[in-house]
Amino acid sequence: MRLLLKYSLVSLAAIFLVSCSLLEPVDDNHSTIDRIYADPAYAEGVLMTAYTKIPTNSLSFNDVATDDAVSNDKLSNYSRMATGQWSAMFNPVDQWSNCISGIQTLNQFTTLIDTVNWKGSVPELNWLYTQRFKGEAFALRALLQYHLLVTVAGPGANGQMLGIPIIDQFLNVNADFNIPRATFEESVNRIYSDIDQSLKYLTMNDYLNVTNASQLPAGYEKVATTNYNIVFGSELNQRISARVVKGLRAKLALLAASPAYSTDATKWVQAANYAGEVLKTIGGVTGLDPNGNKFYLKTLVDVLNVSAATPIDQKEILWRRAVVASNTREMAHYPPSLFGKGNLNPTQNLVDAFPALNGYPISRTESNFDKANPYANRDPRLRQYITYNGNTFAGKTIITGVGGGVDAKDSVESSTRTGYYLKKLLVEEVNLNPVSTTTQKHYETHMRYTELFLIYAEAANEAWGPTGTGTFGFSAKDVIAAIRTRAGIAKTDPYLTSISTKEDMRTLIRNERRLELCFEGFRFWDLRRWKSNLTEPAKGININKTTYNVVDVEPRAYSNDFMYYGPVPQTEVVKYSALIQNKGW
Repeated sequence: MRLLLKYSLVSLAAIFLVSCSLLEPVDDNHSTIDRIYADPAYAEGVLMTAYTKIPTNSLSFNDVATDDAVSNDKLSNYSRMATGQWSAMFNPVDQWSNCISGIQTLNQFTTLIDTVNWKGSVPELNWLYTQRFKGEAFALRALLQYHLLVTVAGPGANGQMLGIPIIDQFLNVNADFNIPRATFEESVNRIYSDIDQSLKYLTMNDYLNVTNASQLPAGYEKVATTNYNIVFGSELNQRISARVVKGLRAKLALLAASPAYSTDATKWVQAANYAGEVLKTIGGVTGLDPNGNKFYLKTLVDVLNVSAATPIDQKEILWRRAVVASNTREMAHYPPSLFGKGNLNPTQNLVDAFPALNGYPISRTESNFDKANPYANRDPRLRQYITYNGNTFAGKTIITGVGGGVDAKDSVESSTRTGYYLKKLLVEEVNLNPVSTTTQKHYETHMRYTELFLIYAEAANEAWGPTGTGTFGFSAKDVIAAIRTRAGIAKTDPYLTSISTKEDMRTLIRNERRLELCFEGFRFWDLRRWKSNLTEPAKGININKTTYNVVDVEPRAYSNDFMYYGPVPQTEVVKYSALIQNKGW
């Protein structure tokens, strides 16, 4: 940990452009540490460094390490870990150095907030800045601690469930870095504490301008509206907000209640309540965005304008990054006939998880599933998210069976290995033809309301059963009905109607989560917190005209007895005696 923490200090030093105090050079127009206190923009750069550490700043596509996808990239680290190379020395999902570095940065920033002259000439503005910065710092520290906890929480050699090392103050180079991991429960409570602290300062206004004093949030009723808008107004709407923090609290509660970490049924109630608290701010189930499962489409992204007098954003999005024009995602995942590399290949396992159009799983006779025409009469999300044999992509019919040319399974290096290509998250209007290449607008999501609805459904079912409503007036069944109706399954939904037990509802909720959040980096961690089977081989399909043969494509060489939990980096365990490795690693 010392090297990693020292690395974070070096990073900070680079940001600060600190001259070496030992040499005491003459003033040559370089900045020194003193500039942080004199230059507010420079000091705020420390906070912005922490924002760059958010793991969801980019898509991981770690679905390749699950039963949902494989890669045609022979050097894919996720393929390597899924096929037997995952270890405490080789861990592509590791967040240790990234999160601890970010936590250290935030701890450094908290020492500056009350000292920096943010806007000393206007005392009220200076106070407002200190409030927002404190809220952001606590919120981001909670977020990074959460992501670290997800990756390393697990039982130590003695069976005690362990969490993360709690670092709540800035550690300089002379500090003791031999910090033990707190228990899992202590770690969860530490994150809750930071969340509570952040909510003392951040507002539920989501960085929107107010027009009169009556719109000022609690705690800010006496400030001038112009000053409030400068510090908490719409220009800040990509920052972390109170609503986002409450969403994070629901995510943390879901993790804490999950089978891999708890058998305490009351924790499901807490998770449902935390998710419900966020969802009630958008009207509960009636607030589900009708286009929420299509959030990445060009028509929905092009109209966004958060800098407008009345900001335009998608109802689906709780928190996202800025919109940028690019084509790198399409270059990586388009089929080869469209000049892409076809890197991520959805599996037959995932395709089979999409129900029939009438809502029944295709394993049920009521689904009327036709093995000779397997993509007919299916959940519309299948066509929307996955390019299968005969499906259209960017205006072109893609053939993955025999006769499909470069797009056919295993034809060339960039061809699919499973018989399927990724479609979700790609903007089909991107043109990759070398003579006329174009870009389109994209953004990365940190948190979607659909995720919060699925958290509520999972927790509410465990807490109160399929139809229990708690205090929010809607049930797990209500949520899943709304999500499936949005997807295009008939409102009558006889399969959902037939479900009456918590166990059957659990199976359906988990499957809906798999479908709605596919390729967004959830499946890898969901399988582990549920303690589900990790060793189901990734399957594909060989197609020759009307003949469809399901085949194994790639094994999943995990150990179900300890790989539900990730390792602490072995380099850190070796260096620091206080750090305990998770059992089995």
